[in-house]
Amino acid sequence: MEREGQRLEFKLDWNDSAKKTVVAFANSDGGRIVVGVDDDGTPVGVEDVDACMLRAMQSISNGISPDLARFVDIGSGVRSGRPVVVVDVRPGTDRPYYLRDRGPRPSGVYIRLGAGSIPASEPAILEMLRDTSRVPFERTVSVDQSLTFDAASGEFGEAGIPFGDGERRSLGLVDGDGLYTNLAWLLSDQCTASIKAAVFEGADKLTFTSREEFSGSLFSQFRGVAEYVNRFNSTRSTFDESLRRRDRRDYSPAVVREALLNLVVHRDYSLTGPALVSMFDDRMELVNFGGLPRGMTRGDMMLGVSLQRNPGLAAILYRLRWVEAYGTGIPKILDDYRDAPVQPGFEVSDNAFKLTLPSHNPSARPRDGGPFPPRSRRPSPPRPRTVGWRSIWPRARRGSPARSCRSGPGSRAPAPANCCPR
Repeated sequence: MEREGQRLEFKLDWNDSAKKTVVAFANSDGGRIVVGVDDDGTPVGVEDVDACMLRAMQSISNGISPDLARFVDIGSGVRSGRPVVVVDVRPGTDRPYYLRDRGPRPSGVYIRLGAGSIPASEPAILEMLRDTSRVPFERTVSVDQSLTFDAASGEFGEAGIPFGDGERRSLGLVDGDGLYTNLAWLLSDQCTASIKAAVFEGADKLTFTSREEFSGSLFSQFRGVAEYVNRFNSTRSTFDESLRRRDRRDYSPAVVREALLNLVVHRDYSLTGPALVSMFDDRMELVNFGGLPRGMTRGDMMLGVSLQRNPGLAAILYRLRWVEAYGTGIPKILDDYRDAPVQPGFEVSDNAFKLTLPSHNPSARPRDGGPFPPRSRRPSPPRPRTVGWRSIWPRARRGSPARSCRSGPGSRAPAPANCCPR
């Protein structure tokens, strides 16, 4: 006598628990449901085979998403002389499958474990979403359906663009079943795909000066991390022989904006873990998940070729006039450093991308162009009024005929008492 197991389940009649089993089989390795058999394997038969087959067909068609019909075969059979209904379920290709009235959350997504169908955990659901390569992450259904859009509504309102139910559907935030997509989750106040930003003393990651993590709507994350970087983006003032003052930020605000927008737009949000923004004395590093989109090379990127990993997100930011959607980001960054002694760095791996922006403050860099010496061997310049960050005035006094100081928004160190006049 057969027993229930990983790919076999018995049902006396077709009911809601049978629908859960179909979902579990589709999300796992497939299986068979035999209706008209007791749990111990004893055939009891089905009174009306045709009616039972119709109920099963309608239940699967109307109660499970995405559409599973092409992966299910429903037929009749006989066991020990009694009529039964046999439902064969093959593994689906659009996982996770879920009960339509409960959505793609643990209460609606089931997997097969032994002879039972159990709710899938959120990590398991996210793993299924990553493996569903035919559908972009931003178009799949969000695990969290309790979303709010206070930050997004504010951005759309400021741009004078409607953001009602109709607009959300046309933008791809809501699917055909009325469920929020992952694109909606990215713009929602509940988004947990965060950005971590930190400032380090020196040129390594041994000592934190400041750190902060930004989560919530991508709009809020971008504005938060941009303000954070601006706070530590010092202004360097130099005076030439004619006493004309020249001010320059460590990092051009336009370049910082392009780099942070690229960090947000091109990230692979199906991979867990935060994006990283790290500021050092001589450089800024931005590390993102995702590498380059499939079909795009590093050479393509340097030429300004744009291939969107998240086209829905890019389209929304274009509509809000945040981006140009023309592949101008990298060329703008390179143009800013056209005459700089140290050029930006682009490092690409299978699952990550790192952009390194050198500081425009030349006295923050080693004079030989190489790495800073180890901290234990680095000489300590006099810093009578400096805490945490190195002021550039002692170095200027030792070797440069032009005097200089740091001032303006985000200055990392107060100007010394004998600083040059303004």
